[in-house]
Amino acid sequence: MKQTIKLLKQFPVTCHTKHIGPNTIFVAVKGQKENGVDYIPQALKQGAKKIVIQQDAIVPSDTTLLIKKYNATVTKVENTRKELATLSAQKSNHAHKQLKIIAITGTKGKTSTAFILHHILKSAGYKAALISSVHNKILDQQFEAHLTTEHPDYLHVFFSQCVKHNIEYVVMETAAQAISLHRAEELTFEAGIFTNFSQEHGEFYQTLDDYFDAKQQLFKQLKPTGTAFINYDDQWGQKILQQNSSFISFGFDKKSDIYATTTNNSQNHLHFVMQAKDTKVAFNCPSVIGTFNAYNVLAATGVAQTLGVPLEKSAEYLKTFAGVPGRLELHTLANGARCFLDYAHNPSSFEAVIPTLRNMTDHFIIVFGAGGDRDPKKRPIMGNIAAQFADMVILTSDNSRSEEPQKIIDDIFAGIIQKNQKKVLKEIDRATAIRTACKLSKKSSITAILGKGPDEYDIVKNIKTRFCEDEILQEFK
Repeated sequence: MKQTIKLLKQFPVTCHTKHIGPNTIFVAVKGQKENGVDYIPQALKQGAKKIVIQQDAIVPSDTTLLIKKYNATVTKVENTRKELATLSAQKSNHAHKQLKIIAITGTKGKTSTAFILHHILKSAGYKAALISSVHNKILDQQFEAHLTTEHPDYLHVFFSQCVKHNIEYVVMETAAQAISLHRAEELTFEAGIFTNFSQEHGEFYQTLDDYFDAKQQLFKQLKPTGTAFINYDDQWGQKILQQNSSFISFGFDKKSDIYATTTNNSQNHLHFVMQAKDTKVAFNCPSVIGTFNAYNVLAATGVAQTLGVPLEKSAEYLKTFAGVPGRLELHTLANGARCFLDYAHNPSSFEAVIPTLRNMTDHFIIVFGAGGDRDPKKRPIMGNIAAQFADMVILTSDNSRSEEPQKIIDDIFAGIIQKNQKKVLKEIDRATAIRTACKLSKKSSITAILGKGPDEYDIVKNIKTRFCEDEILQEFK
């Protein structure tokens, strides 16, 4: 009989009013756009009995009167984000300490690596859970993901359910911002993976070094017996390896502890040979496309091996791997054209995905935009990459948030050299852009729709509405 797993709607500790119930502790975190202090009245009305605020927080006099009226207590702390993590862990009876958590960080490849590792562990008979940007999962039960790495109030409720259902391993995407914002503050990791590093999140980190330092913090949270797998071929990975000689390296370079030799990377699947010490294993991954995905397989199988899964077994399990939603997700249209949905939304992802698809077709269409209120420096770079490889580029919107979609499109277009500008069509409405690409496709065409991947929403003027690319493609099947 299938178990029904429910995550509590009301958290014992929370920073969000949607999770407040009787006797909840409300932590008033000051965010980049909103201040938790402003939500104290609502928290009190919903039953919060303890309010935690920053030492220097300014609480309006009417809110102070309301706190007295509801007979709630106020605690002042030096850092509300850290306190949220600490209290959440305490209220879950430190459930995370009963779990073996594998943390995956990097600019790209986190999701694919997490899905691959989770699949291997489950196939090997281990009870495993998944925290990812696509969805979260305990056993076979799926939960909606709101962030790449959730807030600590959610995480510790999730971990409690994992313990309740005898989960042993949790595979967890761990974003740099989650580390900087103390979401993973209380956690220690069984293993860590560094996939790669490149320009991203310029809106959050002042410099590339700041962004890299945030990612490196993950490895300070390894258990004493824990280990880390680092991409040897990445120049930033080299920096980590130089400082940590005990870490395990992976890549295509034969100096890596684990390395791959590609024997056949056809249009339909990834096939390569992995060598680790004296062991050679052939990997045939029917649902994985692109040489770049070999890095994700190397990292995932390397970690699985340290957890007791032989490489030969991982190779066998990957034959049944179904792929990752929104990561080179294939849709075949009625006219025979192939369309791939992918989450690629930065220059390094474009450099991995776009040449791979270009080599598979004689007619290549790319549809993409760029997120508003996010690093604007990457926009012209992405435009240049797309126009360099595509036969046609359709620039459109993609979560413009508070920015004007046309301005974002113009920023992208500015990076396209003049001789390639004739390939470009501008269409703000993303649904129309996708339909246009499908209508212009032919049997041999490949269309890459980049940016959203599995996400089923669009944010315009900071209003979030449902938007499903899969449903639009169904019109052409």
